[in-house]
Amino acid sequence: MSNPVQAPLAVAYIRFLQLARAVQSLPDGPGLDANESALLEAIVIHWHEGQPMTVREAISLSTLGSPATLHKRITRLRGKDLLTTTSQEGDRRAKYLVPTGRALTYFGDLGRSLQSVAASGA
Repeated sequence: MSNPVQAPLAVAYIRFLQLARAVQSLPDGPGLDANESALLEAIVIHWHEGQPMTVREAISLSTLGSPATLHKRITRLRGKDLLTTTSQEGDRRAKYLVPTGRALTYFGDLGRSLQSVAASGA
């Protein structure tokens, strides 16, 4: 059965949906649940953009949970060696969340898997 002629934007969006489905089916690597993954992603995006998130900022992400719940998730991510904290010189009050080498390896593995799926035309 052949595909009917499709609008380029429709094809692009369908391709995006295929890639998203492929990423969702990937093994979770360090054993993250969906909530831990969402929090880690938010923290890593801020870090990648050159604006590391403080613990205080992370526990105020109300869309991801209550402050107490988010604090527990940060503790679990630190326990899984995916996050560490650091402070700026001269101000030890603010603790910044920084991805560890293990976290960066995890995201690198996801990126390679996504690239492989994209190349295969899933």
